[in-house]
This record gives sequence, C-alpha cells and structure tokens, in this order.
Amino acid sequence: MKLSFLSLVALATSIHAAPGDGDWAAAYAKAKAALPKLSTANKVGMVTGKGWQKGPCVGNVAAVAAIGFPDLCLQDGPLGVRYAQQVTAFPAGITTGSTWDTSLFYAFGNALGAEAKALGVHVQLGPVAGPLGKIPTGGRNWEGFSNDPYLSGVAMANSISGMQAAGVQACAKHLLGNEQERLRDTQSANIDDRTNHELYLWPFAEAVRANVSSVMCSYNKLNTTWACESKALLTDLLKDELDFQGYVVSDWNAQHTTVGSALAGMDMSMPGDNFGDNKFLWGTALTNALSSNQIPMSRVDDMVTRILAAWYLVGQDTNYPKVTGWTSWNGGKGGPNVQGDHKTLARKMARDGIVLLKNTDGALPLKKPASLAVIGSDSIVNPQGPNACVDRGCNTGTLAMGWGSGTADFPYLIAPLDAIKAQAAKDGTTVTSSPNDTPSSGASAASAAATALVFINSDAGEGYITVEGNAGDRINLDPWHNGNALVAAVAAANKKTIVVIHSVGPLLLESILSSPNVIAIVWAGLPGQESGNALVDILYGSTSPSGKLPYTIAKQASDYGTSVINGDDSYPEGLFIDYRRFDKNGIAPRYEFGFGLSYTTFAYSGLTISPLSTAPGSTTPAPGGPKGLYDVLATVTATITNNGTVAGAEVAQLYIGLPGSAPASPPKQLRGFSKVFLEVGAKATVSFPLRRKDLSFWDTGKKMWVLPSGSFSVMVGASSRDLRLTGTLA
Repeated sequence: MKLSFLSLVALATSIHAAPGDGDWAAAYAKAKAALPKLSTANKVGMVTGKGWQKGPCVGNVAAVAAIGFPDLCLQDGPLGVRYAQQVTAFPAGITTGSTWDTSLFYAFGNALGAEAKALGVHVQLGPVAGPLGKIPTGGRNWEGFSNDPYLSGVAMANSISGMQAAGVQACAKHLLGNEQERLRDTQSANIDDRTNHELYLWPFAEAVRANVSSVMCSYNKLNTTWACESKALLTDLLKDELDFQGYVVSDWNAQHTTVGSALAGMDMSMPGDNFGDNKFLWGTALTNALSSNQIPMSRVDDMVTRILAAWYLVGQDTNYPKVTGWTSWNGGKGGPNVQGDHKTLARKMARDGIVLLKNTDGALPLKKPASLAVIGSDSIVNPQGPNACVDRGCNTGTLAMGWGSGTADFPYLIAPLDAIKAQAAKDGTTVTSSPNDTPSSGASAASAAATALVFINSDAGEGYITVEGNAGDRINLDPWHNGNALVAAVAAANKKTIVVIHSVGPLLLESILSSPNVIAIVWAGLPGQESGNALVDILYGSTSPSGKLPYTIAKQASDYGTSVINGDDSYPEGLFIDYRRFDKNGIAPRYEFGFGLSYTTFAYSGLTISPLSTAPGSTTPAPGGPKGLYDVLATVTATITNNGTVAGAEVAQLYIGLPGSAPASPPKQLRGFSKVFLEVGAKATVSFPLRRKDLSFWDTGKKMWVLPSGSFSVMVGASSRDLRLTGTLA
C-alpha cells in the first residue's frame, strides 16, 4: 500500500516515541518452527557475512533454500540507499532533527524504507543515535538527529516505525561510545553507568521500544572492552535490561575474536571477512568452536532465531523484491527508479529544518529586491558534478551532506544559486554571481547589488577519508575556505548582507556577527538534493521558518567542555554536555539549544499540570525496559497562539528540572516537544505526556530508574533559554 505524504503525516501524529509495528511473539514462533530445518552449516552461514564484495550489497548473507530464506542484503545508510542510482538523497539526520517534527520523522523513515525495499534491501543501516554528539567537532554527528537524548530518541523511534512499516529492517547504530573518528577503532569510551543510561543509551532504548530489528555494535571499546565483544553491553544492557528481541550485527570489521564476540551476544558478523582478505572470524572458525564446545549450540541457535524473527517481523518472508540490476560495486547502475514523489518530502524536510538565527528589522523574507549578489562556492554545485567525489569525500561546491558511509548519491542537486535565479527571473531581480571564496571577488559583486547573499559551509565525515586536513572530525569550529574573511569583505561592501550557512554542526559565529551589516543569518544545515528549492521557500517567505537548533551554538569552543582527544576518553563531563553544561555553569550561549526565529510571533498561555500519579510501576520486561517505565504519570498542557502577521509553525518545548532529592542533575532537560502549524490568530493546545522514565534518574547503586521525591520544575517555551511558562509538579 502506497501512502501519500499527508496520509503519513496523519498516521504519525499518534506515534510520538511509541512502540512500532510488528509482533515479536508471532515472529519468534515462525523462527522457532524454522530452526529445526537448518543444518549447522546453514546456521553458521546465516550469522556470517559472505565476505566483502561477495554479493550486490555492502553486507550479504547466504540464502537457505530449506526455509525460503533469501540472500540477505544489508545496505547503508541513514539518509538514502548508498551507491544506488535514482534514489532520493534526503537531508542528513541533523537537519531532520532540526525540524522537531514527529510526522516528518515517520514520513522520512517510511519513504526511505519504501525505496530500500523496492531495491531488494532487507536491512537499511540506519538510523543513527551514536555518536550522540557530545563533541561539537565529531566527524559523524551529522548522521544523527541531535545531541539531546530525548529529541534523538523520539526521532529514532518514529523513523524506525516508518521504515519497518514499509517492510525494511531498520538497524540502530552505533552502540556505543563512538563519539569521535580519531582512534575510533582503538579508543575506549569509559562511561559511568548513570551517564550511559541517561544520555548515550537513552535513544537506543527508544529504538528498541519501537521494535527495531537490529542494532549495530561500534568499533571502539566501551569501558576497556571492545563494543562487539562486551557482554555487559550486548547481553546485560541491550538484550536483558532493554529486552531487545532482534539481533546485533557488527560494524564492518569491528569483530575481534571468534569465541568472545559470540559469548558476548553478537549475532551477525559483517562483512564476514576483513574487507576482502578472505579471513573469517566466524564461518569455519565458528564451526570449529562449536565442535570443541567453546561455544554452545544454544548460542548459535539464539543468533539464528533472532535473525529469522526480525526477517519475519517485517514480513520479508512473503513476496519480497530481489536485488535486481544494481550492485554497490557497479555504482548502482541499472537499478529501478524508486524515488516516487519523495522529492516533495525531501524538500519539506530541508525547508522545515532551516533555522533562522538572525533577522534584523525584517530583512527576510525578500520582497522582489531590485538586485542580488550571490557569493561563495557554496552557492553552486561542484563543477565536476554532485557525485564527483566518492562518498562525498570533498568539500567543493554547495554542501548538502557530510562524507563517509552515511552518504547516498544525488539523483540531482538543486544549487542555491540556480533556485535563486529562477525566483529572481519571476521577480525581475538582477542577479550578480561570484561563485568562489575570494574576498575581493565577493566584495566586488556585493558592491553592485542592493542585497548580498554570501554562502559559507563546514564539512565533516567518517575517518577513512581526509578532506582538506580534516580526518573525519573537524579541525575547528570555523567556517571552511576562509569563510569569515569572505563574509567580512562582503559585509564591508554591502549594508544588507545575508549569510547562509550549510554545516554539519555548530560554528563559531562571533566574527560574522561583529559586522552590523550582517542583517540575517540562515542556518541551512545539510539539506540533501532539494537544497536550493528549500532555501528559496524560506528566503522569499512562501513558508515561514520553523526549524530549531538541535544543539547549542557557543561563543567560544571551550564553552562546550569537550573535544576530540588522543587516547581513551573517560567522559569526565558526565551528564553535562551541550545545554546541560551551559545551564549548570551559567555560560551564555550565542544561540541556545532549541532556538529558531520565525516570520511571525507566538504567545504562550494556559499552563496546566496534572497531579503526579503515584501508581507503582510494572517491572514486567518489555522492549525498551520494564513496562512501567513508560507509564504516563503526569501531563502538561499549554496554549500556543499565533499573534503575528503570517501563518507559521512553532515548536513548543517542555523542560523538566528534577527535585533536590535527586543526585546532581542538569538544571533542566528536554522531556517533550510539539510542533503546531497555526494560521494568523489561531491557537492550539499542546500536550506533553510525562512518562515515569522522563521524571526519573538512574540509581547506580540500585541498578534501576528511581522517581525522586519532591517538586519537579516544569518549564515550557520556545527554546531552552526562552521559557515562557513555569510551574511545579509535586
């Protein structure tokens, strides 16, 4: 069944971090019935990848004819089907997170899942909750949704539900602590138990609660043990505490031993060998370990049962398409066009993820200006083509996704300059272009126009590629290509300078803001294929901006308190990353978490807080943790009114401060949000259900979530620092 975007939006309105589709009990019944039909060789083959490039996909598992199990296809990535042609290149996770829109999270997952299924992909390797993003320069932060675990968790749950409703298995990655690219395959992330539960494990718990089919273990060590060899992580935390029903797949070549990985709880080895060396840690080695009783057959049976159950869960045993006409190794050529009408969704995601940071005296939206200067290499597509650099491993032309395995090929890329020219032609606006980063050239173009638009960017990616000296992680938080100097030159030449930024994460904007001639800053993130069209929707006001920052933009790098390091990381900052640290230490951000301007204004009123339920919580195991953790104990509501002059959407945000009886905790933490579209003068009631987990802390001594006694602070507003309504929950 094909659903329209509006149908998907309607479907998603009730999903807010709720359990996803699928019946594990029925899937397990089928899996257990199939298990006796398998030989030991069948079982070992199902848990061992066939080897690098030994099939059409980035990961391949051999078919088992006896039960109709196909050659299983695992394929990147989190924003589109990697290597395939004629697929949609959606906005990156960080821009999707910037929409703060649960309906878009679901619609995106469903569209991505539909494209993957149509190509015969069984397991789409995404979405991403690790890295969470504690380090602002971390190379792969852009693949995830936010460094706030609650926002990330809601996005994970909804996108997974959408993907699996479309019939493809989602894979939540990377578990756990791969927060930087430097030394990612040797570093130990030493995370204390409370910090792990309240920050890094949180979005994975939401993924499990949404019935995610698979989880990928990461390259690094966790508390001195390889993540893919850690029983404490894979069995004790993931499978036992979170009641994860699916299977654990290794990141590619993140497995280190035959026996250790099996006994720890890893279920599938990828790609099987060490990137084509034909040396398999499972396969024959696993068979030998079974024969010598180093690994019990019950453990392998459990691996196979989990893999089969996930296959049955999303209905892949019935009429599932085969991989036809394309492979990862021929550039995806020859495959079918699976885009459908998804460019409409991609444009909406990119548009609604744009964050307006500054807008002096209503400089935006543009109103048929007489002349425009469009400046910067970031305004045009790479002259060699949008896919000229493998896995986007360069920063040439406009930036629409980072680099690495989390990429997809663009079917096309709409450049900002081209989209602006199209609008300018309708308006009779003269456009002057300087599509390079030379300050003198930019100043010359700017001096000849009524308004100057200057484009700058900042890129990052996976560590196996180095771009302009950035080995995955960013070297610093400055714009690339001397962007500060370019803006300074343009602003010196034009009193109406608008800066548009495409970036993988926060930048230091102090240099740019020092010029009074910079009258607007548009934060356009990583917008995917519809970049220019989405930007024009905002620049010209056909849509009012509604994106909000999914992280904090600081005044100086040291304000974050975290950075890429050499050696092991002991996570000394604990719970206090991003806005939690800024709040605790009284640091003024430049633009706070949750911030974003609009072309209209919104009033907040009518805060109501229901009494706190004292009903005891159920300890029955359930995906995501004990069932009672997700009982709603209280509900907060507020009324949002569009009291401005144009229609627009607002993201109302709920923050909670724990009582003093809780051990040292952040002053406030996001625990709810609701995006509402309102016509001029219209109002809506937003509701924030508070679950037991949302009001609890992890007690490391008791090894359980504890609801503290006393009064909770309740804060509702337009950002983490713009809190319009306050109250207490006793």
